[in-house]
Amino acid sequence: MTPARPGLDPELSALLDGMPLVERLTPELLAQLRLIPPTPLEPLLEGRAVERREVVVPGPDGARIALSVFAPAGTGPGSGAPCVYWMHGGGMVMGDRFSQIDIPLEWLDRFGAVVVSVDYRLAPEATGTTAAEDCHRGLLWVADHAGELGVDPERIVIAGASAGGGLTAAVALMARDRGTPSVAAQVLICPMLDHRGVTASSRQFSGEPGVWTRESNAFAWRSLLGDLPEDAVPAYVSPALAGDLSGLPAAYVDAGSAEVFRDEAVAYATRIWEAGGQAELHVWAGGFHGFDALFPGAALSASARRARGDWLGRILAPVPATAP
Repeated sequence: MTPARPGLDPELSALLDGMPLVERLTPELLAQLRLIPPTPLEPLLEGRAVERREVVVPGPDGARIALSVFAPAGTGPGSGAPCVYWMHGGGMVMGDRFSQIDIPLEWLDRFGAVVVSVDYRLAPEATGTTAAEDCHRGLLWVADHAGELGVDPERIVIAGASAGGGLTAAVALMARDRGTPSVAAQVLICPMLDHRGVTASSRQFSGEPGVWTRESNAFAWRSLLGDLPEDAVPAYVSPALAGDLSGLPAAYVDAGSAEVFRDEAVAYATRIWEAGGQAELHVWAGGFHGFDALFPGAALSASARRARGDWLGRILAPVPATAP
């Protein structure tokens, strides 16, 4: 029997009615979903004074990693702009660098941030740490080209939603462990952090169709893990396995109360605090997985986006000069 679960926010519940929901992903359904044309980028850029640039970066194994750079018009060497490095969602198995791009574009508008989004390789074609390594390699390119991009290398924020939130956590661990590049903060939006599926929330959202269920999550993790044995899964794949969360950049972590990832998000923020780090945690009552990306105009979505932006504004604010 399915355990009791938190209810949905009434407005979001009404918006969700009639949407095609699935109980579990399968290889056949994934193939169909990948054929759906992505949301057009042009309407999002219309009316914005944005300069766009496409870059291809060589991956660690020679693969070609595509990056899209969106900069406020006039940004260039010496601008000292903040940067948001974006990792998209899609359960590690679908999506592209333009997925959920409206979220960081809001930060371009609000903070004059240069937004760079990465097209990491997807599972099941690419498994293990491939996606995280792709993302880290793209971030290294941004740091190495900060001057050319007009970016302040001390104000590079990494961010992502769902699978991208998990990759954000993995890249923060990589940057800490490898000593490069400098990361000012990490934004983990409904992050996919733990392949084990042992939390109460992972059991609650099972057995019936939804936006992202326990069954779909298990399929996605199997696709990503490939032939990795359970005792050999690295933290760069499943960040919840990291034994030490000290020394990480400040984190913003959020999730909905009515989603699979709620408890692993809460646990990750708690462990950052236990390690002496800084984390701000929000659990949005009645929010399902990815609610603010799917329905950005809903009241709860607006609250979630505003809270994220307010936190980021505090992180990016110049440090006041010390009086002599």
